[in-house]
Amino acid sequence: MNEGSAAVARATAEAIYRAESRRVFATLVRLLGDFDLAEEALHDAFRAALEQWPRDGVPENPRAWLVSTGRFKAIDGIRRQARFVAIDDVAEQVDAIPDDASPLDGESIEDDRLRLVFTCCHPAL
Repeated sequence: MNEGSAAVARATAEAIYRAESRRVFATLVRLLGDFDLAEEALHDAFRAALEQWPRDGVPENPRAWLVSTGRFKAIDGIRRQARFVAIDDVAEQVDAIPDDASPLDGESIEDDRLRLVFTCCHPAL
């Protein structure tokens, strides 16, 4: 990526932002059903444009590219958030286990790997 192509891509992205951002935003709101998520997706799409367009060139239909990229970025964010919610649920279940609960009739597990196996096999997980 040279300075000239980066400057041209940036100027193109800025012009498209001024001319098309409201339409892209409206389309993302319609597709995603959430104003905040659509706004975040719009900005993620323009960030991706500023990273990719200098290297790959401006696409033939930049507005469609931005809508698709924004939609995919939003879907990725939703999946990422869902994964963290699931991890938080597991953490809450683990925290609910009483400290005095012992898997082997009160015997202490000295081996860390064995303790990990018992922890992973716990029915609360």
